[in-house]
Order: sequence, then structure tokens, then C-alpha cells
Amino acid sequence: MLKLEGIRALVVGMEKSGRAAFEFLHARGAIVTATDLKFHDVADFRPQTDDLFDEHWDLIVPSPGVPLDLPAIERATARGVDVIGEVELAAPYLRGPIIGITGSNGKTTTTSLVGHILTSSKTPVQVGGNIGTPVIAMTATSRADQWNVLELSSFQLETVRAFRADVGVCLNVTRNHLDRHHTFANYAAAKANLFQTQRPGDFAVLNANDEVCRSFAEFTAAQVVWFRGSDIGDLMPPAEVPIPGMHNAKNVMAAAAVAEIAGVAKSGIVAAVKTFKAVEHRLEFVAEISGVRFYNDSKATSVDATLKAVDSFTGNLWVILGGKDKDSDYTVLRDPLHRKAHAALLIGAAADKIESQLKGAANLIRCGTLECAVAEAWKNARPGDTVLLAPACASFDQFQSYEHRGQVFKELVNGLQTTNGATA
Repeated sequence: MLKLEGIRALVVGMEKSGRAAFEFLHARGAIVTATDLKFHDVADFRPQTDDLFDEHWDLIVPSPGVPLDLPAIERATARGVDVIGEVELAAPYLRGPIIGITGSNGKTTTTSLVGHILTSSKTPVQVGGNIGTPVIAMTATSRADQWNVLELSSFQLETVRAFRADVGVCLNVTRNHLDRHHTFANYAAAKANLFQTQRPGDFAVLNANDEVCRSFAEFTAAQVVWFRGSDIGDLMPPAEVPIPGMHNAKNVMAAAAVAEIAGVAKSGIVAAVKTFKAVEHRLEFVAEISGVRFYNDSKATSVDATLKAVDSFTGNLWVILGGKDKDSDYTVLRDPLHRKAHAALLIGAAADKIESQLKGAANLIRCGTLECAVAEAWKNARPGDTVLLAPACASFDQFQSYEHRGQVFKELVNGLQTTNGATA
């Protein structure tokens, strides 16, 4: 266990996980400095400069949003400074078995569903990580008889060295976050870290239909448990799954495999799945107004997530696309949009790139803002149509987060409800 009392620690990034790491270190006697590119009202805060990193530090804890290839961090690493994320920092202090869930898409839904199934079966559990409570903050409420269900992003996993999941889950690995990881191989390697630290007696729950997931089975010491979305009928009638789309059938099968490992009977799993509500901002039904249905999939921040969202509907779509580009290839959307969409409504900084890659495949409407896109979709949509926010981009050009973007979308739709009447 890393000695913390008296060490000099620098926490980089003062959003939720950074603040939790700062408080954790301070409570254990470390001499902690907080830093960020923006000012934060935190004790012992200093503005983020290159010179700050060059001072003497025993430990640097970058938040998930901080790239590890910043020259200042690379210099510190070269000097022998210990650079770890809050997940690695939390590992020795987190009591109880750990379920770690990663993947390019579906992490939030699957993590929430596993938590719901365990809670419904009266199994002690707490849920957090990349959603909700930071892992470092979960240490205070962890207990030996309680499961810790963690959503883990590639940003969190790239600093993992000793953190170990009793049950590791990978849902899929598709092109994402290449603006951060630079290559797909680097991105996949970050996901792989979840399985490289596992031991015999642990479980690796992997998507049998995903090539990268299958490759993880070759090196993990854990017992491999495969899942397939096509097997949903072996668990329950597909029509009774309350969240739409084949990708959600895969998420359900992954969650069911995890719950079975945790000791939940099949009947309990099925009963819990039937009562599960879609995660906010993930294919979330917002309202039906004059026969037009509105869905909020603001968490579709990658092209693959948007493909899965579009695949969940039979057609008659008005798809809102755009935001901050993540070095993505939008050309794979050409065929599904041509087949299923009346139009794609383009917003945000990536609009030019999306338009150039989709031109000729579908009707493209330049809207600029989400407010304009909702208004344009409403003006043109007819009964039986669906307006789908599935941006395929990050949100940080116009919004604070994907949650903020989804909330604004819902507020705009609610504004339409006020004047036109709706069913929710």
C-alpha cells in the first residue's frame, strides 16, 4: 500500500474525481496541491503551469480528462515521479469484490443494470466510477461483504497497474477517443489493462462477437465467460426487454452473466431486467408530441454509438449530429442515414467535417445550434417520425458535458410540449 502521510502530491484537474482524490490524500496526511487550467476555489490551489510540474513531487494524480502525454507529465515520469490515476490510488483501500465494466459503448447502461439487478436481489452493492461517485470516494463506504460495480473508461484504465477486478467486463472496442489515444492500438491497450491484472479465480466477461474482446481472452489469467446478444432468447423473450436495440440485448446478456457470477438466480435476473428504466441520456424516450417521438441519446459521443442508436429504429428519423470531433470517421453513417433518415441536422464544431463526409448520402441541414436543430426537426416532422439526438461527437464545443447537452435537448422538447401537448 502506497505510503501517503507526509508525501508531496499534485492533483491535476479539479472536476469531480480530482476533487475526490484531493480530499482523499489530504485526509491521509499528504501535503497536497491542486491545479487546473481554470481557477477553482480549492484549498492549496495553484494555476497549472509547466514550472509547477517541474517542482519536487512524490506523486502526481492526473484526472481522467488530463492527457498523460503532456510534456510536463512526461518529464515528471522520466524523473521517476509516481503518476497514477484515482482508480489506481483507490485500489488498496476499496473493500469488497470489484466488478469493472468497460467498452466503447454501453458501459453506463450495463453498469447501471448490474447495480439494479444486484439491488433488486438484495445483494449489497454500490455503483460508481465513470458514472456517479468517483472510485476514490467509494472507498469510504465500501465493505467486505459489498460488491463495487465500476464503470471504467479508457482514460481511467490507462494508468492502472495493480488495480484488479474480480469480475472484468468488456462490451466492445470500436474506434473512439483517437484524439486522446492517437491510435486504435493505444486505445485498445488501455481497455486491455483491466484484464492483465486479473488472477486465476477471477472472471473475464467478454463479447464473443467482438474481435478485440476475443483477443483479451488470450492473455488474461481469469476464467473467460462469453456473452452474445443473439442469446437473449435463452434468458427472456426479447419483446420483454425494456430497452430497445440489439446492442442493448448484448448489454443485458453481459449484465446477466455478471449477476450470475455474483450469485443471482436466473429468475431474479429476469425480474430485475423487466423493471429496468433506460439510463438518462442513453436512448431515453423524452416525449411524443402530435405523433412525433423524441429520443435523447446525448451519450452517443462516438460514431459507433450513433450507429447503434440509428439501428434501434426502423426509419423515419431526424438525426441531430455534431459537436466536438474526436478524429472520427463519419462515412460509416452514410448507408444507415440514407436508408432510415429524412435528414441529418448538423450542429457544432464538427459540422463541416460531417457534411463533407456525408454529402450525397442523406439530406443534410446546417443548423449550428441544438435549439435550431430541434426547431427545424419539429417544423418538418410528421406523425410517425422520430427526432433522435445521437451526436457522434463530444459535447465540449457548446456544452459542459453530454449530460448538459441532453438536458438542454429535453428542455427544448418540453418547450414544444407546453404549446403542442404531449405524452411522455
